[in-house]
Amino acid sequence: MKPSQTQFLAAFLLWPATLLAEAWTLDRAVATALDRNPDARAARARLDGAQALVDQAQSAWLPQVMLSGRYTNTNSPMMAFGAILNQRAFNFGLDFNRPGHVDNLNATATVAYNLYSGGRATAGRTAAQAGAAAADLDLRSAHHRLVAEVVRAALNVRKAREAVVVLESGVRAYEAAVGVARARFEAGQVLRADLLSLEVQLAQTREQLSSARHGAQLAARAFQFFLGLEPTESSVELSDPDPALARLDLPASRDFSQRPELLGLQARLRAAEALVAAARGGNRPTVNAFASYQYDHGWRTARHGDSWLAGLSLDLNVFDGGQTAGKLRQTHADVSQLKEMLRKATLGIGLEVEQARLAHADATERLTVSAGAVEQAAESAALSRARFEKEALLIADLIGAESRLLEARLRRTIAAADERLALVDLRRALGLTPLPPS
Repeated sequence: MKPSQTQFLAAFLLWPATLLAEAWTLDRAVATALDRNPDARAARARLDGAQALVDQAQSAWLPQVMLSGRYTNTNSPMMAFGAILNQRAFNFGLDFNRPGHVDNLNATATVAYNLYSGGRATAGRTAAQAGAAAADLDLRSAHHRLVAEVVRAALNVRKAREAVVVLESGVRAYEAAVGVARARFEAGQVLRADLLSLEVQLAQTREQLSSARHGAQLAARAFQFFLGLEPTESSVELSDPDPALARLDLPASRDFSQRPELLGLQARLRAAEALVAAARGGNRPTVNAFASYQYDHGWRTARHGDSWLAGLSLDLNVFDGGQTAGKLRQTHADVSQLKEMLRKATLGIGLEVEQARLAHADATERLTVSAGAVEQAAESAALSRARFEKEALLIADLIGAESRLLEARLRRTIAAADERLALVDLRRALGLTPLPPS
């Protein structure tokens, strides 16, 4: 193997590991998810299928060209007589009842073109184009959902890891307090019950820390899942700070008319209305033009000949047992159903937008309140530790101060992540790109 081939193979095999080793920005994570996530790939495949239906419908405006050929050998009077005529080998001495063995090589070329189909071809093309537009909007909707899930997964990783940091700080604070309390206990200044209370609180905080670490590992695995990557034990490193989070801004408008789901239903409604027109075409005539050329050759007669045929055909369905009427009722019912689905989706998305708006307002308020609470709790905990070291504070009061600081930090961590996530959900609900482009 050549050196260049070896380097390429090594780079290909190490590519997934390289993806995981670099720090993930949200922009890079979203690009990877849109390329590798199974949902995104399935949506692209559905779009390809819908576009293929457009190509099929477009074929109604192109001529149909067919080539055929066959070789026969027969003693059937009718078939043999026809072959003899086509080969220009007829003579009056031929016995019509017993023409003998006659072989024939036939080659035929046929061109057909539809002149009028009662509007079915046009309606079919319109329906296929609307279906392709709906599939394209489904792809956009899938991208929006996937981007939101990637951002959610990344924020969950940050939230879980920041909770680990907060709990580690709490463990260290309790360990220091336990050390001071144990020294005072040995000096006979603290009751054993108070020392045990601190140790129990330390054990509970360590338990919370263990659960938080496992939660952080699960959040990292979920992040890999949404990116479409195989699970790995390698640590997921996130870029900090991430410029994409800073780009998130509050939309100025509450208009959700460009939501892909709504536009997709509107496209499907256009397709259903086109199918109504196609069903009506069943009561109209069909006009086709055709022309063919054929060549016949026989080795037994040692003769050959060619011929051509051209003309128009008109077909009119006079009575089909109610099949066309049934199709019309079915397509009208589909249109009515889609109209109600569109109305329901409009109402539901309006509710979703309002929920997302209120969720963002709530998260913003919680973030402001929790930030102030952290400052107050941190100052209170610092004063409590100083008083405890000077034997001027009960252990129960110290535990309360440390617990309040721990809870305030966790609430701020959750509120900060929820505020960014609520903004992402609001943008998606409005039909905007959940993560603004750089």
